[in-house]
Amino acid sequence: MTGGKELMLEVKAKRNCWEHKKCGRQPGGHKVNELGVCPAASNSELNGAHGGTNAGRACWVVAGSLCGGKIQGTYAKKLFNCWRCDFMNAVKREEDSDPIGFSHTRLGMERALEKLNAIRT
Repeated sequence: MTGGKELMLEVKAKRNCWEHKKCGRQPGGHKVNELGVCPAASNSELNGAHGGTNAGRACWVVAGSLCGGKIQGTYAKKLFNCWRCDFMNAVKREEDSDPIGFSHTRLGMERALEKLNAIRT
């Protein structure tokens, strides 16, 4: 309590790629019938990476995710395009200051999730 008022902390929800890009490929999205559910929205192995739902804040490491409705090709080509992506760069800016930090690789994210799970248990 401070000055008779309860101090409340606001926790800002972290936006996932489908929310930022408005692609409509999340479960129940408007493009699911046409393009299917995006693997970033359904990949539970990376749930929590960079604070996202499933791989929603790790889309650049997920095969089969589209950008601008286009297949990105090889991982190397995809990552090259992702480095110019406003969403990936926003996640990087947000996560750089976090003790776990930002990772552009799947292995880095998996290791960060292991650290987080170890801290929680």
